[in-house]
Amino acid sequence: MLSSILAIVMGIVILGADQLTKYYISANFVYGESVPFIKGFIDLQFIENSGSAWGMLSGKTWILLTITVVVMLVLITFMLKYGKNSKLLIWAVSLVVSGGIGNLIDRVFRGGKVVDFLHFEFFPSFPIFNIADIAVVIGAGLLILYFIVDTVKESKKNKEKAQNG
Repeated sequence: MLSSILAIVMGIVILGADQLTKYYISANFVYGESVPFIKGFIDLQFIENSGSAWGMLSGKTWILLTITVVVMLVLITFMLKYGKNSKLLIWAVSLVVSGGIGNLIDRVFRGGKVVDFLHFEFFPSFPIFNIADIAVVIGAGLLILYFIVDTVKESKKNKEKAQNG
């Protein structure tokens, strides 16, 4: 129970940090402006993205909104059904949902565009991203880990049944 509460609080903190940083960047940077944050590593560069990663589905706001809402609803339903037995699943879904809400807020209130500002200087072709994107990627990674762990547990359980039965 405590882990679930902490995961939800963490999601709220991430959502707040995402919205605050996006507000700061959009209020204090000129569009396209780039400032070194960690020299040689990360620049802060203000852009707005009307698509998803690498600009895919650019300008397709309704499709992106629909996909985001459907994915979040599926994950929340899955978590409510199976999350009682897995802290990993609860944390993964909390991250994906908080990041999804962060970018959803942008799409709804910024004309279909998401504020992005984190740019890896040493990897120029990597997309510029934001805190919500980081939460979604980490959450998705944890979801993959959850499914791997769950599959291994099921496999062991089935082996034990076969050996004992």
